Amino acid sequence: MASPTLDASGKMHSPLVKNNLVYVKLVLVTLFWGGTFIAGRIVAHALPAMTAAALRFAVASALLLLVAWMKEGGLPRLTGKQMAATAALGLTGIFLYNLCFFGALGSMPAGRAALFIALNPIVTALAAAVLLRERLHAVKWAGIALAFCGAAIVITRGDPVAALHDIGQSLGKGELLMLCAISSWAAYTLVGRAALKGLTPVAATTYAALWGLLFLLVGAGRDLLTLQWSAIGWQVWGSLCYLGAFGTVLGFVWYYEGVKAIGASRTAVFNNLVPVFGIGLAALLLGEQVLASMVAGGVLVAAGVTLTNR
Repeated sequence: MASPTLDASGKMHSPLVKNNLVYVKLVLVTLFWGGTFIAGRIVAHALPAMTAAALRFAVASALLLLVAWMKEGGLPRLTGKQMAATAALGLTGIFLYNLCFFGALGSMPAGRAALFIALNPIVTALAAAVLLRERLHAVKWAGIALAFCGAAIVITRGDPVAALHDIGQSLGKGELLMLCAISSWAAYTLVGRAALKGLTPVAATTYAALWGLLFLLVGAGRDLLTLQWSAIGWQVWGSLCYLGAFGTVLGFVWYYEGVKAIGASRTAVFNNLVPVFGIGLAALLLGEQVLASMVAGGVLVAAGVTLTNR
C-alpha cells in the first residue's frame, strides 16, 4: 500500500486519493467528449462546417495559449522540423478532422456518429502496422477483427447482408465523412509521435491548434466576412464555447494528467465511454432513437478496442 506524502504546502497527500481524482477527471473527460457530438450537431445545423470549425478553434486556441502561459511560461521557439511537424498536426487533427466532424454531424445523428469514434484506436493501430511496420500480436488482431464486426453492425444498422446488395443504404455522406475523420485522427496520432520529441504535449497541441486555426481561417474567410453574426442564437454560441473550452482544452489537459498518473494504456481504455455518453446524451437532449444494433455493435467495438489496447 502506498504511503501518504507531503505536498508543497505541507499537507498530507495520499497517492490513492490522487489516483481516484484522476479517474473522476477521466470519466468527466469522456463525458465532455461525448457531449461534443451534441454540441457539434447543433452548430453543424446552423453554420457551414469550415466556419464552425474555425470558430471552435478560435476559442480553443485562445484558451490553450493561456494554459501554456500558466503551466509552462509560454510557448518554446520551434525548430524547422518541429514547425513542419506541428503544421502537419494542425492539418490532420484540426483542419481535416473538424471539417469532416462538422460535415458528418450535419448529415447523421449525433449518437451514431459517436459510435464511429470508438474505431479511432483500431484505425490508428492498423495505420501504425502498415506505415510504421509495428508488429501486432494475435490478441491485437483479434481485437481489431472484433471491433470491425461491431462497426459493421452499427454502420449497416444490424443488417450487413442487406448492405452487401445496396451499400448506399448504409454508407451515406455522414458515414463516409466520419470514416475520413477517423483516418485524419489516426494520421494526427502518428505524426504526434514525431512532433512530441522535444515538445511538451501542451506546446505541441497549442501549436497544432494555431496551425489548424490558420488553415481554417483561410478556408472560411469568405463565409466569415458574409456571416450574419446577429442571426447566431445563444445555443450555437454556447455550443461553440463548450466545444472549445470543455471538448478541447479541459478535455486535453485532464486526459494528459491521466496519462502521466496511470499510463497511456490504462487512460486509453476510458475512451470506450465516449460513445456511451454520446448516445445517452443524444437520446436525452436531442431525442434521438437508440437502436439495438447501436448497442450490440457498440459493445463489440468496445471489447475489440480493449483487447487491442491490452
